Amino acid sequence: MNKQNILYVQSSIFGDNGVSTGIAKKLVATLAEKKDSTIVERNVSAGDIPHFSMETIEAIGAGNAKLADTLIAEVQQADVIVIAAPMYNFAIPSQLKSWFDHIARAGVTFKYTEAGVQGLLANKKVYIATARGGLHQDKGTDLDTVYLKTMLGFLGITDVEFIYAEGVNLGEEVRVKSIAAAEQQVQAVA
Repeated sequence: MNKQNILYVQSSIFGDNGVSTGIAKKLVATLAEKKDSTIVERNVSAGDIPHFSMETIEAIGAGNAKLADTLIAEVQQADVIVIAAPMYNFAIPSQLKSWFDHIARAGVTFKYTEAGVQGLLANKKVYIATARGGLHQDKGTDLDTVYLKTMLGFLGITDVEFIYAEGVNLGEEVRVKSIAAAEQQVQAVA
């Protein structure tokens, strides 16, 4: 049996109580049941990934960007990436943006060519579990989906599947139905 490496990135400030976290954890468990798996968990909401800064750029230039190097290695080694990405104020959490800032490195995860940018993280499957308080899918306010697809594509990752839990703040009945629909999507992945 082939082994797969799963990177699970959690970004909900609600931790284990986050809707996106619950859906993503079920997805990770489902994927791990299908195939012998090594799972690496990265909780970006824990606050250990600073916002991208001049200090970070200087550390990269000096070859001393240990945290960014670790984050990049986790992504490079992953066959499957599961991201719990709730929508806050029409965007992904700033902590998740910081994670992307640290893993996007010229010459390592993407490169510039005469034909344009080429992502260097090909052959990875990404699942994104996203929870939203309102209804945004396929609307002008669905900014996080656009950002995530763009950022992952920039890095060479184009096999991206979203699992949406929408309207989780529109009342208990809508919340329960939305989470149940997302969990059905998780089972469909299996």
